[in-house]
This record gives sequence, structure tokens and C-alpha cells, in this order.
Amino acid sequence: MKYVHEFRDSQKIKKLSEQIKSICHHNWKIMEVCGGQTHSIVKHQLDQLLPSSIELVHGPGCPVCVTPQEVIDFAISLALKEKVFITSFGDMLRVPGSTGLSLQDARAQGAHIEMVYSPLDAVTIAKKNPSAEVVFLAVGFETTSLPNAMALLKAQQEGISNFSLLTHQVRVPPAIAAIMDHPETQVQGFLAAGHVCTITGANEYYPLAEKYKVPIVITGFEPVDVLDGIKTLVNMLESHQHGVAIQYTRSVKPQGNPEALKIIHSVFELSPQNWRGIGIIPESGLKLKSDFQRFNAYNKWDYHSLRHGENLSSTPLPQCPSARVLQGLLKPTNCPHFATRCTPQSPLGAPMVSSEGACAAYFDIHS
Repeated sequence: MKYVHEFRDSQKIKKLSEQIKSICHHNWKIMEVCGGQTHSIVKHQLDQLLPSSIELVHGPGCPVCVTPQEVIDFAISLALKEKVFITSFGDMLRVPGSTGLSLQDARAQGAHIEMVYSPLDAVTIAKKNPSAEVVFLAVGFETTSLPNAMALLKAQQEGISNFSLLTHQVRVPPAIAAIMDHPETQVQGFLAAGHVCTITGANEYYPLAEKYKVPIVITGFEPVDVLDGIKTLVNMLESHQHGVAIQYTRSVKPQGNPEALKIIHSVFELSPQNWRGIGIIPESGLKLKSDFQRFNAYNKWDYHSLRHGENLSSTPLPQCPSARVLQGLLKPTNCPHFATRCTPQSPLGAPMVSSEGACAAYFDIHS
């Protein structure tokens, strides 16, 4: 707990709560765009420490949750092919595709699927199994694009040709724009993810704040971080200010991490991306550059024919309103399936599967 306890200090938390209550005189709806912050808010019941005039809503900050079902379908189809190894982080394995089948289900059917802790582990597996094709399911926000790029560069450097990435890389700023452009949105301010901005910096957020006239505060994940970020945000809202503030100064610089960005931009370039429940958002994705297409799983196999292949047979899922949860339009506890037909043991949608999903966070508290 060294270096952590001060950010969970009960006296600091109480003081911040009292300060927020003293400065808040209007009703405000605030969205955090980070699954880590969502879980901190729910786990520590930070929303209970706020005045009733502040409503916290949860945005599309869970990378697993915004990965479309067709990507899962494609990964399952590949996993069921002979001599294809699918490697992934653990929270992707139980996410159901369009038929209800998950990678975990495919593994039970004999597919070769391995959980890894780093994309570099997938490179090692490819090196040890030269007769097999090894695919890493590379999903996530800007933070994961760095290790994914480094793994690909390592494979290239070592001449490992049987390694590829199945990518669904997404970017936060265009998602905020999509939230603000939604006709039903009532969000008035944003908490942005500190770990993402440690890589990217804050500069991309200034045009958003100016265009939509909203305050954006970049903050961390511990209770003191989150409440301090909310206090800054409420101060800006109450004084009718828009702009960008960095609460997470111990990690985030306006320019980000130039060396990390150089590596990312050497491998990836901007592209449109399809977000589960939201649709295609321009320039919200990162795709492999032309020099790295030989490492692109979408090109190695026919994506359009395989993602709904004959092996994908199961019972279709009941309607899951996770799209509205991801857009901050529906609280998990207001979903008719919450904690009944949809649980972490039998999830209908990704927000109940992932460790960063809003539905899973609420289930932990309400179960």
C-alpha cells in the first residue's frame, strides 16, 4: 500500500466531500470516461459522498465493452481453425459474440486459446510454435496501443512471420465528441482518464472543450483523485468555465509521453472505428500502417466471410441495452436484465464481463 494510502485517506476524502457540497449550487451531470474510475466510484461509494444535485454517469471507458461483437465472432472463427492460436487478456475470453458464443466456449470445443499477460507473451508463443499462426487480440485505448506496437516491432525485428494482431484500438477524444453529439446527451462535464493521458497528453482535449463549451478534468483513479477531479470540475461548472484541467499532475503532462507517441505513430495511423452500441466514429481508431499489413490478422484471413462462419452456432442473445449504458443514457441497475438474466456468471453483454465494465461494478455492490 506504499504510495497508495494517501490517496485513500478517509480524512482527505471527507474534506473533499464537504468542499464539493459547499461549492455546488446547481444540478450537474458528470461523465467519467474510464472503467477504472467507474469501479473506484462504485467500490468506494463516492457517489454517496456527493450532493444529490450531482449525478455521475458512466461512459464508454471500458475497452472490452466497446469491442463490437463481430470482432469477437471473427476471433472465435480463427480460434476454431487448425493451427491458429488466439492469445488474449483474460477479460476478453468470456465476452459473448453475436450468437452468445465466447472465446472461452470455443476453447471448450477444442480451440487453441491462451490467456496472456502481455502481447510480448504472444510473440514468445509464436516463436516457440513456428508451424502455427499466433494471433493476439489487441483491443483497448491509447495505453494498450504502445505495448501492442512494441510487440509487433519485436516480431518484425526477430523475423517472426507467424505472429499477427487482431486489432480494435480506440481513442478517447473522438468518443467524447460522439457523446456530446448524441441528441439525448445531458452530460455537462467530463472526467478524463489519467493513464490514457499519461501517454497522449492533454492537448487533444482542448479543442473538444472549446467546441462543446464543456470542462474536462484529467484525473486518476483513487478516491482522493476522483473527488479532487470532481471538485475541480464543479468549480468550473459553477463559474461557467470550459477548458481542460489536469488533476493527475503526478503522471500527466500536456504533451504526453513523446517517446511513447513516436513508437505508436510508427506502427499505427488514424482510422474510423466501430464502437459497440455507438457505431462508427471518425478518427477514433488506430489501424496498422501499410508497412505492417503482413501482421494484420484481418488481411491474413478473410474477415467478412469468417466472422459469421458456419462454426458460430449457438442461441442468439436476448436484447441487451448495453449500448445505452456505454453512452451514459442508462444506469446498470435500471436495466431489466440486471442481476437476473444478466450476471457475471451468465453475462448478456460485455459491461457485465469486463473488470472495467459498469454493470460488473454495480453487480459487485448490489449482489
